[in-house]
Amino acid sequence: MTLFPLSVRRWGRLTQFVSLFCLCLFLVISCGTRQQANTTPSSNANTPGGDGRITIGTTAKPRTLDPADAYELASLGLVFNMSDRLYTYEPGSTEIKPQLATSLPKVSKDGLTYTIPLRQGVVFHDGTPFNAKAMEFSIKRFIENKGKPSFLLADTVASVTATGENELTIKLKKPFAAFPSLLAFSGVCAVSPKAYEIGAGKFKPNTFVGTGPYKLAQYGTDSLRMDVFDKYWGEKPVNQGINVQIQTSPVNLFNAFRTGAVDVAYLSLQPDQIRSLEEGGKKGDWQAITAQGSVVSYLVLNRNQKPLDKPEVRQAIAAIIDRQLLNERVLYGQADPLYSMIPTTFNVSQPLFKDKYGDGKFDQAKELLTKAGYSKDNPVKIPVWYPSSSPTRSLAAQTLKSLADTKMDGIVQLEVNTVEGPTFFKDISKGLYPAALLDWYPDFLDPDNYVQPFLACQKGSDAKGCEDGGSQTQGSFYYSETMNKLIDQQRKEQNPSARGQIFAQIQTQVLNDVPYVPLWQNKDYVFAQKGVSNVQLDPTQNLIYKTIKK
Repeated sequence: MTLFPLSVRRWGRLTQFVSLFCLCLFLVISCGTRQQANTTPSSNANTPGGDGRITIGTTAKPRTLDPADAYELASLGLVFNMSDRLYTYEPGSTEIKPQLATSLPKVSKDGLTYTIPLRQGVVFHDGTPFNAKAMEFSIKRFIENKGKPSFLLADTVASVTATGENELTIKLKKPFAAFPSLLAFSGVCAVSPKAYEIGAGKFKPNTFVGTGPYKLAQYGTDSLRMDVFDKYWGEKPVNQGINVQIQTSPVNLFNAFRTGAVDVAYLSLQPDQIRSLEEGGKKGDWQAITAQGSVVSYLVLNRNQKPLDKPEVRQAIAAIIDRQLLNERVLYGQADPLYSMIPTTFNVSQPLFKDKYGDGKFDQAKELLTKAGYSKDNPVKIPVWYPSSSPTRSLAAQTLKSLADTKMDGIVQLEVNTVEGPTFFKDISKGLYPAALLDWYPDFLDPDNYVQPFLACQKGSDAKGCEDGGSQTQGSFYYSETMNKLIDQQRKEQNPSARGQIFAQIQTQVLNDVPYVPLWQNKDYVFAQKGVSNVQLDPTQNLIYKTIKK
């Protein structure tokens, strides 16, 4: 599977949303403008009441509801709740389970053919029966309409065929052990063949016709209404429907929740607002719900730029980092320190950076730099760049500079630089930045998605570094033939235990080579009024609507 273009597109995705970056999720949120649908709910349509409906407040404005083109959390969260995929997740778990499939795929010995049995008795919102042909149509449309997320399957899938009324067969271009996780991506859902068509650019941004527990009733510029689908095959929602209020700012969302205008607030509040609402939760004014997130932040170290071409310098930077201080001063405790490229969401994650470099090991850093030939009279100078639209990364950069200035006796000089977001994400792959702060939102939940896009290199050498590949796109220009082989091995390995051992080797090599320094892993925050129950997030940061009750 060729994921190098994937990484390029991811940077484009981050560029699109970086202006609304918020600490509580370390996410970027779509700023796209959406056309108003034909029916706009009146302002009182989304007011909480005693009708059993749930009102959800958010600042996340969807660009589209077409799953073949939805690539922002704002859109995917809505698609997720109105749709079914072949596989989905249990809240709090990264293990997939069947949804429209009736079991996990049967995989051929060569790892190329996936045979999937499908559920019977399912109908779409427009009454069209669901079967293997409909699922074949949905996946082909996802690929062939060439929407923003289409590369996820286009780079992987060779063919998809209904090989029976209720059996789907998918053939891959290359073995890819994480493929079932791709089938749990919200956009790879079943859509009605009668409501949609296949063809590049043939999207329907203002409607949705799937098989999920809710059907779209109204879609306006600042609100949505979802009604319970009475012919849903599975467990029905415990509420009578969902009203979504799209607020214009975090301040408006904060006030709407505090005044009781919304039952649940999610995406996105500022750090001080989260802290205030958490205090209210402790007093019993409302509920504060926290979940472990899958978004991570890193420091990129460009091995093609002096002095970071020396491993000792990169290792010294890893020893200077004080994650506890960052968590306290920058993150208000609203994150967890991260000591591996792979977050603790996955059981293969190993906190190796904690064991080798720790936090704020300044003597160790001085020793490494002295070994590399640096001193107070010959200090190491490293410019650190970040996008200007990110206040969190600005504060993180200033904190790291302060650590170097006050704790390293002049042997390290960090120079903080900022540039506009679009320029930052365009230029980082050109190698212009010696060091850079970035965050990463995964496309699918598998350790591969935190390794391959950062460390793999399609073309390069030890002398020149990466010339084409994931690490070039992400700005580290890291090249290792051993790493390329390990990544390829874990992608082919179907045995979870054997695959875990390969990930252990990958993390060990990252520990020594230090192309990146992991910094923190986000926490997700949801706030709910008293009397509202069963508020949960799935592992991909989607708020699960159907379990919410009041």
